[in-house]
Amino acid sequence: MRRDDRIRHGIAQEAARLMYEEGVREYRDAKRKAARQFGPEKALSLGSHLPSNAEIHGELQRLIGLHEEGVLPERLLRLRLAALRLMEILEPFRPYLVGSVLTGAVTERSDIDLHLFADSHEEVEDFLRGEGIAYEQEVVTIRHGGEFFEYPHIYLEDEGVVVECTVYPLEDIHRIPKSSITGRPMERATAKKLRKLIADEGQPPE
Repeated sequence: MRRDDRIRHGIAQEAARLMYEEGVREYRDAKRKAARQFGPEKALSLGSHLPSNAEIHGELQRLIGLHEEGVLPERLLRLRLAALRLMEILEPFRPYLVGSVLTGAVTERSDIDLHLFADSHEEVEDFLRGEGIAYEQEVVTIRHGGEFFEYPHIYLEDEGVVVECTVYPLEDIHRIPKSSITGRPMERATAKKLRKLIADEGQPPE
């Protein structure tokens, strides 16, 4: 293996460890923190040294399979059932499940990621208050190309699990975001699709 390839692979392994053991959530943050251990950050900030998100995701899946094979099925089922309960409550906002709970690469620190669609985030907040559901809210700025977009994020909690709901405009419901891992359209599931996924794995929801 060439030296550049060894460094790239080492950064991918360390970034995955940081996400698995220390709960670093974003691939970008894990990658940058891992790269510092292999030389000056500036020298590793560009070029072939840095692994792709897909490479880090692969290492993360390997760690989960290595250390948690025995508990993963029960944990995944529990998180998917929690996601389904919330999606049924939030049905007026046409929720989609995305992220690790859908793909199956979950750890004990994993949260549930939902995409909601509404005329405004205030509409979602009014609904939650009416249901007596506690929440926190913040606006996250994301850059796409040369433009910046603001997306409201609403955070709930279900039996100790954080649920992050990103609120999109109604007109964006058919516009599927790109995955930060594959660069292709993001995998996402409606409540109906999630219910079928749970049943197909032999554990139908009660």
